[in-house]
Amino acid sequence: MVPFSIFTSHWALGLGAFFLLSSVYMLAVRKRQRGSVLERFRFPRRRASGASTPPRSISPGTPKETKGCLSSTASSGPDYLNTFPPSCRSALPKLAKSATGENKRILKAANAPPKDLVKEALPMLSPYSESRSRKYTPTGLSTDELRAIGDFPAYDVLSGVPLPSPYKTFDPVKALPRPYRPFRWNYHQTMSFTKMETDWWLEIDNSYVSIIKKRQALFREYGNKVLDFMPGSELVCKELMEMCLQFYCARYPTYFSLSADKKIFHNNLLKTETDIKSIPPLHVLLDNVPEDFAIVLRNEKDGMYYMRAGVICSSLGWNVSTKIGLQLRDIHSPIPDYKEKMQFSMDRYFSKMPTHAPIQRGSWGLEVGTPLFMPPGDPHEKLRESQDEDLQLADCNLRVDWQTLRRLPLSGGIVFNFTALFTPVVEFRDEPYVPALLLKILKEGKKSLMEYKNTWHVEHVVVPALEAYAREQVEKGLVTPEHEGDEAWSERTLDESPYFPGWEQKWHRQQGY
Repeated sequence: MVPFSIFTSHWALGLGAFFLLSSVYMLAVRKRQRGSVLERFRFPRRRASGASTPPRSISPGTPKETKGCLSSTASSGPDYLNTFPPSCRSALPKLAKSATGENKRILKAANAPPKDLVKEALPMLSPYSESRSRKYTPTGLSTDELRAIGDFPAYDVLSGVPLPSPYKTFDPVKALPRPYRPFRWNYHQTMSFTKMETDWWLEIDNSYVSIIKKRQALFREYGNKVLDFMPGSELVCKELMEMCLQFYCARYPTYFSLSADKKIFHNNLLKTETDIKSIPPLHVLLDNVPEDFAIVLRNEKDGMYYMRAGVICSSLGWNVSTKIGLQLRDIHSPIPDYKEKMQFSMDRYFSKMPTHAPIQRGSWGLEVGTPLFMPPGDPHEKLRESQDEDLQLADCNLRVDWQTLRRLPLSGGIVFNFTALFTPVVEFRDEPYVPALLLKILKEGKKSLMEYKNTWHVEHVVVPALEAYAREQVEKGLVTPEHEGDEAWSERTLDESPYFPGWEQKWHRQQGY
């Protein structure tokens, strides 16, 4: 058994495929954006190399403080050092309208960044607040402007992503996550990602209180294996924390609010008040947001992205301490074919991803029980080595890691966040097409991918149940077999993906409205 196989099928493998496919989407956008970005930063136009020789990997044994920060781009490879995402500077005049005094003057002036942004890039390892000279983030904002922007700015204006609308029917006692069924057939199809639904960036359901307590307990037990941040990540961690709290206050205004001076976060679900000025940002998230976050920053020395901070309580087979400081390619090294098929597309996508286009996807697995955090050597790993003849269908669950990816506007950091959602397999019985589609994948999916996904340990129980459900759906007329008429259905990705026909009615019914 591959130690990383379980989680990387949910995160790393899915994330690599995510960006490979997203390149199709970016082709149409890239030509238009390239000119505007070059003009905005006053870079001379040049033709990027099409070679795919990767930058040299880091040397083993590098101290943790600079781990992964010393690789350089090979001369024949893509010019990531001179590649930047679209600028966020157009938002500064809008922010200036609500600023006062010297801050207003700085934001109104909105001086263009230097022609050679590379030489004046804010170092990845240095806190922005300690910069003695004017430096610039990858999104083109200077350290002076960052200080003038202050706390809790209008992130919707900065990023181009609107704040969510209030969730008026939210009931913290009955709320359920949306029933994600991200099953696809065939695996080679494109467009497995979608534009992020801004109202649903951070979902809350009726397990909110218990999950927060479980995550806090995991941190007390495992420390930096679930939460850690490296020097230079201060800005991106603060920015992420502010964006999450701002989202909560807009989406669930009955249950979350900020004090007038933006120093105290009121959480009416937990009955707590958090002094956000005295607690590190990721700890504020740990105590209030049941979501996992992996944060990567651009290294000004090579233009590549490295994991510099994270709070992750849902990892299976790895932990934050084993990944922090690594470059993307090193994080994903356990994935089969990653270097050959995914690395180039992923590096390219990260180098150019704009703030206004966050994306989402789901990956899945089948589990015994509901394992959330499983470090190497955990007893739960043993369950994947055999098929337990006493295993009951009621103990088998679908685990969906619902994932989003977005670039933050101030720091230019990229945040990958996900939440683990568990659904009993028995729920599939009345969900049209779901049993037959999942059966198709389990029986005919590419062998290497299915071994990597590691569902074998439950298939002896799940497969017979799915076969029975599929027959029952045909008998009840929910599904028309392929050989019967024009309305016949053969296994394929559902039009409603990542859901199924009638999902909203079932979801509402289960919540009582």
